[in-house]
Amino acid sequence: MIYNYDNVPTPCFVVEEELLIDNLKILKKVIDDTGCKILLAQKCFSMFSAYPLISKYISGTTASGLYEAKLGREYFDGEVHVYSGAYKDEDIDEILKISDHIVFNSFSQWDRYKEKAIKSGKKCGIRINPECSTQEGHAIYDPCSPFSRMGVTREMFKIDDLEGISGLHFHTLCEQNSDDLEKTLDAVEEKFGDVLSRMEWINFGGGHHITRKDYDILKLENCINRMQKKYGLKVYIEPGEAVALNAGFLVSEVLDIVHNGMDLAILDTSAACHMPDVLEMPYTPVITSAYYGDDKEKYNKYRLGGPTCLAGDVIGDYYFKEPLKIGDRLVFTDMAIYSMVKTNTFNGMKLPSIAYKDQSGIKIIKEFGYDDFKNRLS
Repeated sequence: MIYNYDNVPTPCFVVEEELLIDNLKILKKVIDDTGCKILLAQKCFSMFSAYPLISKYISGTTASGLYEAKLGREYFDGEVHVYSGAYKDEDIDEILKISDHIVFNSFSQWDRYKEKAIKSGKKCGIRINPECSTQEGHAIYDPCSPFSRMGVTREMFKIDDLEGISGLHFHTLCEQNSDDLEKTLDAVEEKFGDVLSRMEWINFGGGHHITRKDYDILKLENCINRMQKKYGLKVYIEPGEAVALNAGFLVSEVLDIVHNGMDLAILDTSAACHMPDVLEMPYTPVITSAYYGDDKEKYNKYRLGGPTCLAGDVIGDYYFKEPLKIGDRLVFTDMAIYSMVKTNTFNGMKLPSIAYKDQSGIKIIKEFGYDDFKNRLS
């Protein structure tokens, strides 16, 4: 059920606890069924006020560098895993101190930090590239695309430089089902089967849409059990979207309506600043009050955009049964994931507030203002 958001400031992200828990229960069942560990990919969802709840269901967090690792260690009661395309000398000591697992993207990086990593006693791994693309139309999110910098191919893999390495990591999926994971595991076994038998753990990375209604969970569990039984490996999965899929909304307000060949509504919400994946993927987010029926052409059509100076700051074309008015509120769905972590202040745009809805009602967790814009600059 969608809560009445008439009283929140706009723009505003709202995460609903009940919807979050629905996702977490599904993930917890996978953990219970297989004995795997599931980690929250903070690059997708870093709402740390929700970490105490999330930590009751899953095993820990993953980080793309020092700052996310610190956030996970500070607010999440669980393991901290770190992977970065390359580490900085000034960060590596603190990363090793606060992490449980650290994954290196290349043998060059491993050789550079091997002595410190082994001395730290932490679990260390190498990211591999199984060279198995399973995506269509989203090359920007395909780590197996030609000339990818993500992970070590078999050709470049140093089978004789594994002292201190206890696991392998791969991440090849993006919003995909478990049949693509199954295909990827075939490639991993074909290229790295002799390495798997020498490892203690394997990390399947993220991109698993486990909490999507059509996701084949049984096949995922079979994939996990396959690696555990055949090679005796501990399996980790690090989804981000699956944790908060469809659990959040972005509330916006219509500021103006103009006409130039069609009706154009200008919102206080910007695709470029508040939901950049709309432009990067690209995709058109769903609005709760928009009309999506087969006969939509007979209703009121609007192109929605933000107030920035970017001509391409367009969210998409929508149909409504009733004409839009200045002051109307529009609620975009599935906005907990990636949107909050990717917001920016281009044009001096105000960052959306962040709110949380639980059984007691809706609470404003954070509001932003001029200082948030100014303090990023010099």
